[in-house]
Amino acid sequence: MLASTAAADAAFLLDPAGVILTWSPVCAALLGAHDVGDTLAGRLSAASAVELAQLWPSLAAGDLTPRRTVHFVRHDGGVGEAQLSLFPQIAADGTLTACVAHLCVESDISESAMIGRMHLRAIINLLPGTFYVIRADGSMVLWNTTVENVTGRSNEEMRASNAIDMFDITEKGMIAEKIRQVLERDEQVFVEATLYNTAGVGTPYLLTGARIECKGKYYVCGMGLDISLRHRQEQQLRLRERALHAASNGILITSCNGADNLIDYVNPAFERITGYLLDEVRGRDARFMAAPGGLDAEARATLRLAIDQRREGHVTFRNQRKSGELFWNDLTITPVADENGRVTHFIGVINDVTALRQRTARLEHEVNHDALTGLANRTLLWERLDEAIFTAKRNKSLVATLLMDLNGFKRINDTFGHEAGDEVLTAVARRLLSSVRDSDTVARLSGDEFVLVLVDQPSLRFTLRMVDRLRQRLTRPVIFNNIEIPVSAAIGISVYPHDGDNAFELVRAADVAMYHAKANEQSNANFFSPDMKATGEAKLRLEDAMRGAIDKHELFLVFQPSLSLRSGRVAGFEALLRWNHPEQGLLLPAAFLAEAEENGMIVDFGALALEHACAFLQRLAGAGFADLPVSVNVAQREYARPGYVAHVAQVLARCRLAPASLAVELREEGLVRNHHVGAEVLGQLNELGVLRSVDAFGNGLSDLNFLQRLPLTHVKLAQLAVHQISSVPRSGAMAKSLLDIGHNMNVTVIAEGVETRQQMDFLKTNGCDQMQGLYYHAPLSADAAVQLLRQAAGA
Repeated sequence: MLASTAAADAAFLLDPAGVILTWSPVCAALLGAHDVGDTLAGRLSAASAVELAQLWPSLAAGDLTPRRTVHFVRHDGGVGEAQLSLFPQIAADGTLTACVAHLCVESDISESAMIGRMHLRAIINLLPGTFYVIRADGSMVLWNTTVENVTGRSNEEMRASNAIDMFDITEKGMIAEKIRQVLERDEQVFVEATLYNTAGVGTPYLLTGARIECKGKYYVCGMGLDISLRHRQEQQLRLRERALHAASNGILITSCNGADNLIDYVNPAFERITGYLLDEVRGRDARFMAAPGGLDAEARATLRLAIDQRREGHVTFRNQRKSGELFWNDLTITPVADENGRVTHFIGVINDVTALRQRTARLEHEVNHDALTGLANRTLLWERLDEAIFTAKRNKSLVATLLMDLNGFKRINDTFGHEAGDEVLTAVARRLLSSVRDSDTVARLSGDEFVLVLVDQPSLRFTLRMVDRLRQRLTRPVIFNNIEIPVSAAIGISVYPHDGDNAFELVRAADVAMYHAKANEQSNANFFSPDMKATGEAKLRLEDAMRGAIDKHELFLVFQPSLSLRSGRVAGFEALLRWNHPEQGLLLPAAFLAEAEENGMIVDFGALALEHACAFLQRLAGAGFADLPVSVNVAQREYARPGYVAHVAQVLARCRLAPASLAVELREEGLVRNHHVGAEVLGQLNELGVLRSVDAFGNGLSDLNFLQRLPLTHVKLAQLAVHQISSVPRSGAMAKSLLDIGHNMNVTVIAEGVETRQQMDFLKTNGCDQMQGLYYHAPLSADAAVQLLRQAAGA
């Protein structure tokens, strides 16, 4: 072949065995002369000869083979490259009679021409998407293997299939209409539809169609791309968009644009929280909603730094709604980077925490402030006092601590009622607040006790002037229901650093000074002094000793018998507490019970007395004296505690004792002071079946109208009335009057502290039921009490 020849085509006629029967003149130029019996395979390279041998059986079957590249041996012995096409000649009976071989030498042809001569089917089968040619009725003319794979149909099934049947019934009409548009209007169409395989599994495709013409007929020729991945991505995007819309948190997306971060998107929750719609905020920097007046500048600076550094940030500050209302905005920002790592946007999540802030503020106020007066409570007092001491240490200044206790406050409650008492407390709180500076603290410690912390005191004289101003304002009466209620207070004052270097020591010192002020009728305000400290330390030591007395079993009971003035026999016992103090020896109740009531140890002492009294009752029952009751004295601080009667019932049940074997004695003073609690406890004891007694009856001012309504079983005459009985005429008038009152109340009357025969005879003559006292018998130990009963029974 000449070099100038662009292409040369050589044609061969081969017999069924591949022997060359004849060839064209070009063959001679390419291959040289041939001999009879030469084969085409003999003119090819060894590799191409093997490939031809593999193709020959399919030629014998009459199948077309695609054009392929082969290497042939030139007449000069060189090797050339050509495109070989084989065309089998089939007889009527289906046998191979000959084969035409076409050899196209293309060594000098252009690349585009070579590609253009490639076989169409080879090309369409290489396409990643579907390729199809469809007739007007929807039947298939041509398709690639991708169509077969997607639909699950074989080549034969495809020939018998209609393209429209490959779609869901909801899409068939649309596909038919698109085919009509292509064929009738020569339109190019694009449509998204789902191709279904024979198993009913669908695959979404983007399908195209254009009209082609062949021999006067129109066909739809098109391709399709699998868009499953795009569908999944779109579904995820739609899901995320729905999530953004459904989120209860406000969400905004801003773009990073120099110093500004302009809003691109906000969700409905943002619109609800701020009042601004998306169209109103798009393209604006969110800073336009900042609260006026430069509020929360520190938080905004923190946010700006996070934005400038393109990092996450979390702040809480106040913003302004469209309505002008301020709200607390809890904001978290997160940077969003592109594929190159450059931050292009920020996502902000906002929460309206206004209600939470307000609720927290209310709770904080409730935790740190007194509910009635609004003053600082005990918790906040210690915090403020610690802060004041810390500042005073640094500034070398003084801090005054004032502990104030209202005089006669219990009398105010008893006389005018608790509503009047509350009014007095709130009025005092207002006066105290108006008498001090904003930097000072006024707290309600408990009940009618107030503590004032006066900071930055330049001198004691300055403090004294403030105290005088307080006292003057307090002395004005409080008006309640048009009644003037007089008010005064005892004030104890301690000063840092003279009287203590911590909060506890200062309050304790002020407390000691306050008690001295109460005792000194000439002065209701006292500064703490060193000599008071000894008294306070003694009280502390006594309190510590009390706490160890129970654990060390230093407390015990003795039992004073009551004598029936009618039968002359023992009618019962009163349990009396004693303390075997390790240093002071045997202590009677008068030496420690008052202090126990003040510091609260009376509750533990009372519980111990109840347990020992019930144990004594068990012993009496075991000795055959189960009908004798034992009484225990109960302080107001004990029975005012919730669950007191339930505790008594529990102890009685555990000891398997009849409730009527126990008598509970309540002092008249406590009952009159708090009518409601006393009446409620006595009512519950009555339901339980425990005996109920009023101790020290007639010792003070009695409220007979109240007492006669109580469910009492006994009253005990006060020792004062008994001791007035003497040989002097009318000396027993008070005792006789109290006896008459008791009998009119239909209760058993017991006289306490009987010390002479004359007192006993008077009581017996005037109908007293029982008596106690040294004249009959001193208090006994449990063993001695049982022995006394046995001796009396034997007599």
